[in-house]
Formats: sequence, C-alpha cells, structure tokens
Amino acid sequence: MTTGVPTSSNPTARPRRSRLRTFLPLGVAVWLVLEIWLLILVAGATSGFVVFLLLVAGFVLGSVVIKRAGRRAFRNLNEALQRGGTPSSSGGNGLMMLGGLLLMIPGLISDAVGLLLLIPPVQKVVGRLGERTLDRTLRTAPPGSLGDAFQQARMHQPDGKVVQGEVIRNEPADPRDEGPRPPLNR
Repeated sequence: MTTGVPTSSNPTARPRRSRLRTFLPLGVAVWLVLEIWLLILVAGATSGFVVFLLLVAGFVLGSVVIKRAGRRAFRNLNEALQRGGTPSSSGGNGLMMLGGLLLMIPGLISDAVGLLLLIPPVQKVVGRLGERTLDRTLRTAPPGSLGDAFQQARMHQPDGKVVQGEVIRNEPADPRDEGPRPPLNR
C-alpha cells in the first residue's frame, strides 16, 4: 500500500521525532510546576480561601466567555446561511473560546494568558501568527500527508458558485462503453 510518504533505504532506521513531540511533555511539566508554585506563593501571601475564590472566579468567567463566543459563532453562521453565502472563517471566536478555556483551567498563569486572549488587538496578532504558521506548515507538507489533505480541503471558490459544465472525452473510459446503450425496458 502506498501512503505517499517516502520510505527510508534502511528498514531499521527509526523516524526522527519532531521537536514538538520531544519538548511538549517537558513544557507541560514545567507549566504545571509553575502553576502549583504560584498558587502556593499566593496562598502564603494571602490565604487559601482567596486562592479558592480566584480559581472559582476564573472558572465562572471562563464559562461565561465560552458561552458568549459560542453564541456569537452560531449567530454568524445563521446570518451567513440566510444570506446564502459561506460563513467567514474568523479566528476571533475560536480565540475567545480558547481564552475562556484557559480561564477555566485552575491556575494563575493560564488565567493571565486567557485574559490576554480576550483583548481584541492580541486576538488579531495571535490569529495572524497562527494563520501564517498554518500556511507555512501546509506549504511544506509532503504529498499524501495530512497537511496535504488540509491544503486540498482549503481550495474552494470564494463566492461558493458552482460552474455548470459537461465533460467530453475523446476515448471511452470503459472498453465496454463503445457505443450508445439500448434503453432499459422494465
């Protein structure tokens, strides 16, 4: 079976791990340790009850933000479908939902990052950076990979119109299809 991924000449050679797969577990562990350390530091400076209130407030605010962003995305989708067009792919609602999710995760660092993602200029910068990174990744994807499939899916007519046409072949596609078929009698 061909997958489109080039095979190595050495069958025992292991594929090279990406940097993301190598350093992501380490980054998550460092983030968790920093979150716990900061919560202990704030609890020592104030009290455990204040930390509890901060965590509950972050959870409540995050759930409100996610609900609001979801309603806005659904409303935009309905308006676009009623107009007969395609919905715009603005990352603003997605980044608001991500900010709300980060607010819901217990921790003060995630709360700070979540609050930053709720600021519109920050959303624009992060959205542009993410789009540029995605485009670069898709352009360098080898044929037959998942990135290539995403690139194919992104190719569409901007106005959504279908062009009517007819396919004309010089040669028959099937050798049995040499001439006109007799009508079916039922």
